[in-house]
This record gives sequence, structure tokens and C-alpha cells, in this order.
Amino acid sequence: MSDQKIVALVLAGGKSSRMGEDKALLHFAGKPLLTRVCEVAENVKLPVYILTSWPEKYQEILPESYQFLLEKNPGNGPLVALAQGLQMISADWVLLLGCDLPLLNSEIIHHWMTQLKEVPEPVLAMVPYYQSSWEPLCGFYRKQALINLQGFIGQGARSFQVWLSQIDVIKLSLGEEEAAMLFNCNTPEEFEKLKENN
Repeated sequence: MSDQKIVALVLAGGKSSRMGEDKALLHFAGKPLLTRVCEVAENVKLPVYILTSWPEKYQEILPESYQFLLEKNPGNGPLVALAQGLQMISADWVLLLGCDLPLLNSEIIHHWMTQLKEVPEPVLAMVPYYQSSWEPLCGFYRKQALINLQGFIGQGARSFQVWLSQIDVIKLSLGEEEAAMLFNCNTPEEFEKLKENN
């Protein structure tokens, strides 16, 4: 992996409207969700970038070694956020992570990372695929995907599912353990259920 630079880009710009409070700051197993996700990225030796509209809200819960990127167009969804991240970060690959993945597993992430060196040049992404749907907020995106992505967004499109169906992507098939790792919390009920079961 030494010949390819990989970084983690954690998205913390959502409105959390269904949750009713900032998901990034919800505590699970003693830590805010955002902190847990960033620590998984750090555990697999990745530089960590956080894209958000309000860095001051998160600076006190995260180490200074993490770098904040100011989101320019908040509210336009994760696809636009990825485009901004690819534009601002100098790396061969970006591991895109949502801030609300409490069960993220560093061993699985590391195993996926080892596959990147085998990815052919035309392939622009390597993304988990489960039950006929992409899981884009725990996927790897090549820097060269930016041109295609900007063209897609320039047409007014915002759907990750549609974009991924149009480009050359390697599907990461998921077993039970990997699928469980990608559980994300969107409502208070889901978060309570998570705490009961873990």
C-alpha cells in the first residue's frame, strides 16, 4: 500500500432532522459517534479529514491531528460533499465515511484497504453492495472520479445510487458481519435499539 496514498473523509454536515439532534454528538459506548468513526480510521493508519459546516462544534471532542475542511455548500447531500472532498484532498483514494456508523470495524476496513492495490485503473470506486443497494458512506473513491462526479452533479443530479450505477465500480459483497458493521442511526428509535442490543 506504500505506493498509494489513502485518506479518510468523514462527513459531519447532515441536519440530523429525523434524529432531532446532532447524530455526530450522540454517545454510544461512552464516546460520541463522530469520535468513534474517526478512531476507526486512525486505527487503520489513515489521515483523518472531517468535512463539516461547523468545525467549532466538534473541535473539542477530537484530537488536533484531525484536519477540518469547511463544507462550502451544506445541505446538498453526501454526493456533493464527496466532490468537495476529492477536490480539496491530495490522495489516490478517499475512504468516505458517514459520522453515524457506531459499529464500524477497523479489521474489516483494513481488509478492504488491502484490495485497493489490485484495483484496475479504469475503476473509480470500490463500494459495499447489499440487498440490491450501494452503501456509499463506507466506500473508497479514486481521485480521478472527481471529473465524472462533477459532470454528474453539474446536470443537477444528487443520487449516489444513480451515480454508482453509471461508473466503473467494484462491488464489495457483504456477509453478516460486514452488513452489521454498516448499521447507521437515523431516528431516536434506531439509536435506542442499538444501545439495547450492544
